Amino acid sequence: MTGPLARQGDLFAAASPTAGASPAPLPPPLLRQHLLDWQERLLAHQAPLFAGAAAGPAAALAMGASQGLLFAATASTSPADGPLGTDQATSLNPLTLQAQSLAFWRWPRAPQQGAAIYLVLDRPAAGPSPLLLYVGETGCADRRWKGDHDCKRYLAAYSEALGQAELSTNLSIRFWCDVPSDGRDRRRLEQTLIRRWLPPFNKETRERWATPFTADPS
Repeated sequence: MTGPLARQGDLFAAASPTAGASPAPLPPPLLRQHLLDWQERLLAHQAPLFAGAAAGPAAALAMGASQGLLFAATASTSPADGPLGTDQATSLNPLTLQAQSLAFWRWPRAPQQGAAIYLVLDRPAAGPSPLLLYVGETGCADRRWKGDHDCKRYLAAYSEALGQAELSTNLSIRFWCDVPSDGRDRRRLEQTLIRRWLPPFNKETRERWATPFTADPS
Protein backbone atom coordinates (compact mmCIF):
# COMPACT_ATOMS: atom_id res chain seq x y z
CA MET A 1 0.00 0.00 0.00
CA THR A 2 1.20 3.49 -0.79
CA GLY A 3 0.32 6.79 0.84
CA PRO A 4 -0.05 7.73 4.52
CA LEU A 5 -0.61 4.19 5.82
CA ALA A 6 2.56 2.87 4.24
CA ARG A 7 4.60 5.69 5.75
CA GLN A 8 3.38 5.33 9.29
CA GLY A 9 5.25 2.11 10.02
CA ASP A 10 4.89 0.58 13.45
CA LEU A 11 2.59 2.87 15.38
CA PHE A 12 3.19 1.22 18.70
CA ALA A 13 6.92 0.45 18.89
CA ALA A 14 8.42 2.04 21.99
CA ALA A 15 12.11 2.41 21.24
CA SER A 16 14.18 3.41 24.28
CA PRO A 17 16.00 6.75 23.80
CA THR A 18 19.78 6.74 24.11
CA ALA A 19 21.40 8.46 27.09
CA GLY A 20 21.21 12.23 26.83
CA ALA A 21 18.95 12.16 23.79
CA SER A 22 15.44 13.48 23.67
CA PRO A 23 12.72 10.84 23.39
CA ALA A 24 11.57 10.24 19.83
CA PRO A 25 8.25 11.95 19.07
CA LEU A 26 5.23 9.70 19.09
CA PRO A 27 3.95 8.85 15.60
CA PRO A 28 0.54 10.28 14.66
CA PRO A 29 -2.47 8.04 15.26
CA LEU A 30 -4.06 6.36 12.27
CA LEU A 31 -6.66 8.57 10.72
CA ARG A 32 -10.21 7.45 11.44
CA GLN A 33 -11.07 7.17 7.76
CA HIS A 34 -8.05 4.93 7.08
CA LEU A 35 -9.26 2.49 9.71
CA LEU A 36 -12.83 2.55 8.40
CA ASP A 37 -11.60 1.99 4.85
CA TRP A 38 -9.50 -0.97 6.03
CA GLN A 39 -12.51 -2.51 7.76
CA GLU A 40 -14.68 -1.91 4.69
CA ARG A 41 -12.26 -3.76 2.40
CA LEU A 42 -12.26 -6.74 4.75
CA LEU A 43 -16.03 -6.57 5.08
CA ALA A 44 -16.48 -6.68 1.31
CA HIS A 45 -14.87 -10.13 1.27
CA GLN A 46 -16.28 -11.58 4.48
CA ALA A 47 -19.85 -10.28 4.66
CA PRO A 48 -21.09 -12.59 1.84
CA LEU A 49 -19.44 -15.53 3.62
CA PHE A 50 -21.22 -14.71 6.88
CA ALA A 51 -24.49 -14.34 4.97
CA GLY A 52 -24.00 -17.68 3.22
CA ALA A 53 -23.11 -19.41 6.49
CA ALA A 54 -26.22 -18.00 8.17
CA ALA A 55 -28.41 -19.19 5.27
CA GLY A 56 -27.30 -22.79 5.79
CA PRO A 57 -24.75 -25.33 4.56
CA ALA A 58 -26.08 -25.49 0.98
CA ALA A 59 -25.86 -21.71 0.57
CA ALA A 60 -22.40 -21.65 2.14
CA LEU A 61 -21.16 -24.33 -0.25
CA ALA A 62 -22.65 -22.48 -3.22
CA MET A 63 -21.03 -19.25 -2.08
CA GLY A 64 -17.69 -21.00 -1.82
CA ALA A 65 -18.00 -22.34 -5.34
CA SER A 66 -18.98 -18.94 -6.76
CA GLN A 67 -16.01 -17.23 -5.15
CA GLY A 68 -13.49 -19.59 -6.70
CA LEU A 69 -11.84 -20.55 -3.43
CA LEU A 70 -8.21 -21.60 -3.48
CA PHE A 71 -8.70 -25.14 -2.24
CA ALA A 72 -6.05 -27.52 -3.53
CA ALA A 73 -7.39 -30.67 -5.16
CA THR A 74 -5.47 -33.15 -3.05
CA ALA A 75 -6.71 -36.36 -1.48
CA SER A 76 -8.48 -35.91 1.85
CA THR A 77 -7.56 -37.92 4.90
CA SER A 78 -11.31 -38.11 5.57
CA PRO A 79 -13.17 -38.92 2.34
CA ALA A 80 -16.45 -37.57 3.67
CA ASP A 81 -14.94 -34.14 4.18
CA GLY A 82 -13.73 -33.54 0.63
CA PRO A 83 -10.34 -32.03 -0.27
CA LEU A 84 -8.62 -30.54 2.76
CA GLY A 85 -11.84 -30.48 4.77
CA THR A 86 -13.57 -28.19 2.26
CA ASP A 87 -17.08 -29.31 3.19
CA GLN A 88 -16.45 -28.74 6.89
CA ALA A 89 -14.89 -25.33 6.30
CA THR A 90 -17.54 -24.00 3.93
CA SER A 91 -20.43 -25.10 6.12
CA LEU A 92 -19.00 -23.58 9.31
CA ASN A 93 -20.91 -20.58 10.64
CA PRO A 94 -18.56 -18.88 13.15
CA LEU A 95 -21.49 -17.08 14.77
CA THR A 96 -22.99 -20.37 15.99
CA LEU A 97 -19.93 -20.89 18.19
CA GLN A 98 -20.07 -19.53 21.73
CA ALA A 99 -18.45 -16.10 22.03
CA GLN A 100 -15.97 -15.77 24.89
CA SER A 101 -13.86 -13.01 26.32
CA LEU A 102 -10.25 -12.90 25.12
CA ALA A 103 -9.33 -13.23 28.81
CA PHE A 104 -11.02 -16.64 29.08
CA TRP A 105 -7.68 -18.24 29.97
CA ARG A 106 -7.70 -16.39 33.29
CA TRP A 107 -10.81 -18.25 34.41
CA PRO A 108 -10.36 -20.98 37.08
CA ARG A 109 -11.34 -23.58 34.48
CA ALA A 110 -11.51 -23.03 30.74
CA PRO A 111 -14.83 -24.09 29.18
CA GLN A 112 -13.09 -26.03 26.39
CA GLN A 113 -10.36 -28.69 26.42
CA GLY A 114 -8.34 -30.57 23.83
CA ALA A 115 -8.15 -30.06 20.08
CA ALA A 116 -9.87 -27.05 18.54
CA ILE A 117 -9.90 -24.46 15.81
CA TYR A 118 -10.25 -20.99 17.33
CA LEU A 119 -11.49 -17.82 15.67
CA VAL A 120 -11.13 -14.21 16.83
CA LEU A 121 -13.90 -11.84 15.72
CA ASP A 122 -14.77 -8.19 16.06
CA ARG A 123 -18.22 -6.65 15.66
CA PRO A 124 -17.80 -3.00 14.65
CA ALA A 125 -20.66 -0.91 16.03
CA ALA A 126 -21.52 0.61 12.65
CA GLY A 127 -20.82 -2.45 10.52
CA PRO A 128 -23.51 -4.70 9.03
CA SER A 129 -21.45 -7.83 9.71
CA PRO A 130 -18.72 -9.10 12.03
CA LEU A 131 -15.08 -9.26 10.99
CA LEU A 132 -13.10 -12.49 11.29
CA LEU A 133 -9.61 -11.32 12.28
CA TYR A 134 -7.73 -14.54 13.02
CA VAL A 135 -7.98 -18.32 12.69
CA GLY A 136 -5.74 -20.70 14.64
CA GLU A 137 -5.54 -24.33 15.68
CA THR A 138 -4.47 -26.02 18.87
CA GLY A 139 -4.30 -29.40 20.54
CA CYS A 140 -4.82 -27.78 23.97
CA ALA A 141 -7.69 -25.31 23.80
CA ASP A 142 -7.43 -24.45 27.49
CA ARG A 143 -3.78 -23.36 27.24
CA ARG A 144 -3.13 -22.03 23.71
CA TRP A 145 -4.00 -18.39 24.48
CA LYS A 146 -1.76 -18.12 27.55
CA GLY A 147 1.56 -16.30 27.34
CA ASP A 148 2.99 -14.64 24.27
CA HIS A 149 1.08 -14.83 20.98
CA ASP A 150 1.47 -12.83 17.76
CA CYS A 151 -2.28 -12.40 17.43
CA LYS A 152 -2.56 -10.96 20.94
CA ARG A 153 -0.08 -8.23 19.97
CA TYR A 154 -2.02 -7.49 16.80
CA LEU A 155 -5.28 -7.28 18.73
CA ALA A 156 -3.76 -4.94 21.32
CA ALA A 157 -2.48 -2.65 18.55
CA TYR A 158 -5.82 -2.89 16.71
CA SER A 159 -7.77 -1.96 19.83
CA GLU A 160 -5.44 0.95 20.60
CA ALA A 161 -5.64 2.31 17.05
CA LEU A 162 -9.43 2.18 17.02
CA GLY A 163 -9.58 3.71 20.48
CA GLN A 164 -7.45 6.65 19.33
CA ALA A 165 -9.85 7.13 16.42
CA GLU A 166 -12.84 6.91 18.79
CA LEU A 167 -14.06 3.71 17.17
CA SER A 168 -15.33 0.89 19.35
CA THR A 169 -14.37 -2.79 19.33
CA ASN A 170 -16.31 -5.84 20.44
CA LEU A 171 -13.73 -8.61 20.34
CA SER A 172 -14.46 -12.25 21.09
CA ILE A 173 -12.83 -15.64 20.68
CA ARG A 174 -14.77 -18.74 19.65
CA PHE A 175 -13.68 -22.38 19.75
CA TRP A 176 -14.71 -25.05 17.26
CA CYS A 177 -14.03 -28.34 19.05
CA ASP A 178 -15.55 -30.74 16.51
CA VAL A 179 -12.25 -30.98 14.63
CA PRO A 180 -9.66 -33.72 13.93
CA SER A 181 -7.48 -34.78 16.86
CA ASP A 182 -4.58 -35.39 14.47
CA GLY A 183 -2.47 -32.23 14.24
CA ARG A 184 -1.77 -32.52 10.51
CA ASP A 185 -5.45 -32.89 9.65
CA ARG A 186 -6.31 -30.01 11.95
CA ARG A 187 -3.72 -27.73 10.32
CA ARG A 188 -5.13 -28.60 6.88
CA LEU A 189 -8.56 -27.55 8.08
CA GLU A 190 -7.10 -24.36 9.57
CA GLN A 191 -5.44 -23.49 6.25
CA THR A 192 -8.67 -24.14 4.36
CA LEU A 193 -10.48 -21.69 6.64
CA ILE A 194 -7.72 -19.10 6.22
CA ARG A 195 -7.93 -19.35 2.43
CA ARG A 196 -11.70 -19.02 2.58
CA TRP A 197 -12.06 -16.11 5.02
CA LEU A 198 -8.67 -14.37 4.52
CA PRO A 199 -8.45 -13.18 8.16
CA PRO A 200 -6.04 -10.21 8.22
CA PHE A 201 -4.02 -11.11 11.33
CA ASN A 202 -2.87 -14.50 10.01
CA LYS A 203 0.62 -14.36 8.55
CA GLU A 204 -0.62 -15.85 5.28
CA THR A 205 -2.84 -12.84 4.57
CA ARG A 206 -1.23 -9.78 6.20
CA GLU A 207 0.37 -8.59 2.98
CA ARG A 208 -2.95 -8.81 1.13
CA TRP A 209 -4.70 -6.49 3.57
CA ALA A 210 -1.70 -4.18 4.22
CA THR A 211 -2.51 -4.49 7.90
CA PRO A 212 -1.59 -1.10 9.40
CA PHE A 213 -1.31 -2.12 13.04
CA THR A 214 2.30 -3.28 12.99
CA ALA A 215 5.38 -2.76 10.82
CA ASP A 216 6.27 -6.48 10.81
CA PRO A 217 4.60 -8.05 7.76
CA SER A 218 5.96 -11.54 8.37
